[in-house]
Amino acid sequence: MPSSPQHRAPMPKNLSGAEAEDLALHREKFWRRLPKSLDELHGPTQGVVELPLHMAWSGMTSYDLGKPRQRMGLYRTVLHEGLHDDLPRYLDRDLLFQLWPVLRTLVGRTVRTVWEDAFPQLASRTRAAA
Repeated sequence: MPSSPQHRAPMPKNLSGAEAEDLALHREKFWRRLPKSLDELHGPTQGVVELPLHMAWSGMTSYDLGKPRQRMGLYRTVLHEGLHDDLPRYLDRDLLFQLWPVLRTLVGRTVRTVWEDAFPQLASRTRAAA
């Protein structure tokens, strides 16, 4: 079943004008990077993945998907730093679903909110795992 971005989350209340504008811009940055559907995510599920410097600018560039911590680190890095075209190349739909209950605690609140608002099945996966 195809999954596509839904609606955008409401902005938190009690923010100053500047804070609200910064948060809106930050959310928009991640929103524009989203795939139209999670079904577009056909990245590798095994082996070693080398990330380009525009994503791995401050740390590891090589990730062994056979090692759980490195696999989680790859997904965290791609979710934060990957551009629109990077997401289908480096993320796999089924692996994202598998990792999401823990991964969502490792990514920033904005990344988590944007992905769960766009793809509610990620949030429901988290509730099912609890």
